[in-house]
Amino acid sequence: MKTTASLLAAGALAIGLAFPLAAAAKDKISYAYLIDPALEGVLYGIKSGKVTSPTVDIVATPLPIPALIQSTTTKQYDVVMNAVLSIPRALDEGLKMEMLSTALRSVASPVSGGMWVKSGSPYKTLADLKGKTVGDTALQSTGTTWTRIALWKAHQVNVSYDNGDYKWVQMPATELLGALQTDHIEAANLIHLQAFQAIKSGDYRSLLPTAKDIVELFHVNQVSAVNVAYPERIDAHPDDYKEFDRMIKASVDYANEHTDEVGKAIADQFHIAPEFFGWWLKDYSIFPGDVSAGDLRSMEVVWENAKALGLMGNYPKAESVVWKDAIRE
Repeated sequence: MKTTASLLAAGALAIGLAFPLAAAAKDKISYAYLIDPALEGVLYGIKSGKVTSPTVDIVATPLPIPALIQSTTTKQYDVVMNAVLSIPRALDEGLKMEMLSTALRSVASPVSGGMWVKSGSPYKTLADLKGKTVGDTALQSTGTTWTRIALWKAHQVNVSYDNGDYKWVQMPATELLGALQTDHIEAANLIHLQAFQAIKSGDYRSLLPTAKDIVELFHVNQVSAVNVAYPERIDAHPDDYKEFDRMIKASVDYANEHTDEVGKAIADQFHIAPEFFGWWLKDYSIFPGDVSAGDLRSMEVVWENAKALGLMGNYPKAESVVWKDAIRE
């Protein structure tokens, strides 16, 4: 029979063991990212538990592009996958951000970017669309700005939203193909899943691949989104943000190394074709999860041209907004 002393000792030991367990509770980093099956593929490693951390949990929330742009100033999330154009705009308003990694870098393929029309439509060239309506998921986004830059610089289109060659309207990405099919719009700037669905259906065609135009014009792959965080939060918990970057990069690497597995998983989740994710990585866009010298050049190109379009004022050197401990390519 156990004595009272031995029972007390056992109880004390149990209490002592509980304290380290409580102390080992993980820190949480909230992360807002683009709502799209492709991004679910990128984060599959983390969400499936294949990529873990002993110290950090990433709480990831998908949002549409306009909400991502707006979330910058609210600081609702610790890390935001945000538009490249948002960085100088935020700095102008006194809001400091630091870039943790590149989130969307286009692939210069025949289907990446561009203006899409119905296959049977009479529109064969960009000039044919003059005076017509173009649907777009986020008129103030960096991706749309890249498209406008290509139209302007490579094809001499007047891309002004006021009295330009086209009438631009904003609508959710999921509504673009339906609006195009029912002739509510004559053309659409499709992104990600919608571009894949347009190709698979055979009911639509692209008038031009703007990502290739950007490469030919500026010798950069267009970067439209980056992961940013706030300096005061990074400085308070630098090790957590290092771990965040490591986990994101590990999830990216897992997706690239297990594309078929990830493609099937997101196909089952979203009821889409399993080859979508592999197509996205090869022919449309990638999520680097690190920072390259080319990414920084790309950011300055879009800033320079966005300023020329009157979309923003002065901008910094891209290197100056990169976190000192960001993973470099």
